[in-house]
Amino acid sequence: MASCRLSGAVLVSVLVFGVQLCSLVQQTSGGFDLNMFAAQQSPPDPCYDENGKPRRCIPDFVNAAFGKEVKASSTCGQPASRYCTLTGNSADAGEERARVCHICDSAAPKRQHPPSYLTDLHNPNNVTCWQSEPYIQYPTNVTLMLSLGKKFELTYVTLQFCSLRPESMIIYKSMDYGKSWVPYQFYSTQCKKTYQKPNRALITRANEQEAICTDAHSDIEPLTGGRVAFSTLEGRPSAFNFDNSPVLQDWVTATDIKVVFNRLNTLGDEAEEASRDSYYYAVSDFAVGGRCKCNGHASKCVHDREGRLACDCKHNTAGDECDHCKPFHYDRPWQRATARDANECIACNCNLHARRCRFNMELYKLSGRKGGGVCLNCRHNTAGRHCHYCKEGFYRDESKPITHRKACKEIPRGPTSVPSPSYPKPDERCPECMGAKKVNRKNYCKSGYVIQCSILSREILGEWTKFTINVGTIFKREQSLKLRRGDQYMYVRQSDLQCKCPKLRLGRKYLLMGSVDSNNNREGLTLDYRSTSIPWRNRWGKRLRRLQRRQKDGKC
Repeated sequence: MASCRLSGAVLVSVLVFGVQLCSLVQQTSGGFDLNMFAAQQSPPDPCYDENGKPRRCIPDFVNAAFGKEVKASSTCGQPASRYCTLTGNSADAGEERARVCHICDSAAPKRQHPPSYLTDLHNPNNVTCWQSEPYIQYPTNVTLMLSLGKKFELTYVTLQFCSLRPESMIIYKSMDYGKSWVPYQFYSTQCKKTYQKPNRALITRANEQEAICTDAHSDIEPLTGGRVAFSTLEGRPSAFNFDNSPVLQDWVTATDIKVVFNRLNTLGDEAEEASRDSYYYAVSDFAVGGRCKCNGHASKCVHDREGRLACDCKHNTAGDECDHCKPFHYDRPWQRATARDANECIACNCNLHARRCRFNMELYKLSGRKGGGVCLNCRHNTAGRHCHYCKEGFYRDESKPITHRKACKEIPRGPTSVPSPSYPKPDERCPECMGAKKVNRKNYCKSGYVIQCSILSREILGEWTKFTINVGTIFKREQSLKLRRGDQYMYVRQSDLQCKCPKLRLGRKYLLMGSVDSNNNREGLTLDYRSTSIPWRNRWGKRLRRLQRRQKDGKC
């Protein structure tokens, strides 16, 4: 009981203190500042504007090499070996220089120079250097290999040297995790002799995805502390229009970087055995500046469940680089985001009747690049590209929206032995199809219109079906008919479609021929059982052009 009373007293004290604190805050500030809670809310998503509209977003700029493992083909200290550093301000022949010698020993922490020093925190006040074995001279080379873990878009690659800079070296990149390598940049005082490349070749739009050779950064001076800096876009003509340059977007992309040191810089005294301990490759900092490649669809990269680095994709995209649309978002093709357009992936319009869809480029082009999604396995007795009409044997319940799972009802059937008088057998109610089956002068001349078109979509409107078609070519039309190329409407009675007069399928191209209905008040064409609809064949193009010329010559 005593403990309960004590707990109650403590609770009362806390409540009283809280009331007093609130009163004090109100007295001093005139009320509560609700902004203090707003500051604790999650920051806005950079991939969407204040209205929730998608926009291009990119991850932060980083040193992609920091903390990463570097594999070196040669490292001093196994076994312990001697090396010497050169002192002096220049490499002039008359300059007096001294050699200060040390021991490299991988077993002694203060004397080791492992590859991990290449990508650790670079502190100018406490420089740590990776170092190769002494005097590994041409044609033998030394390589450094760095894996970034995923694709990055690189801005630069830099190397800060503790030794003389190499006389000749190459920077390579890989886009497939080290399976293949592409040269990024050549450095040499003798480009032609060493790499069979001209020195400082002009970069044009025709060769801006090729590595060039330069004698920059290959001087023997300074004796220590020299830098090699490669900018991926410097001097590339399309750099100012990067969003619209797939060539340069590919050029800056890399998963791995390899540096090959081909030839040491020397002072000309390497013939002396004692001098060779002064020539080696030593680097204090290996930096790779760039951004995680997400194609404008992510603002950061995160580690997945398997520990791999991947983009945190937005805009309905997916993949390590947000390089494809996520499932069911295939209404238009995937595209990289730009400053003008986020190019987000758009869900297929299946009216809630399908869970899968695919992209059809031909339909996308025919729609004026508005939509190319085709729904798969429509449910709830629906059919069509968008699951937007009832399948055969079912009719539309107009009291429910098309998105309702019971929007399509089964057409009632009479007894098997005696057909229902309301629903006669097809052969009793269907007239004979009178449309032509061939393309000849007679059929062409008696038709009021002759067109080649594609069927894009259809919508049931009572006893009529309204098709959206894309007219590709108009071979013939009467002046009274308002017909043009592009998207048009076409109407067919439900009864004629059920009798397959005409027989039309979505996504197909047809040759349509028929008479102009003078009583038609609808915008577009009207087809019936007398109209001609034949699946299009490319060889008909020439024949119809000939008939078109004959008509103009009055021979129709």
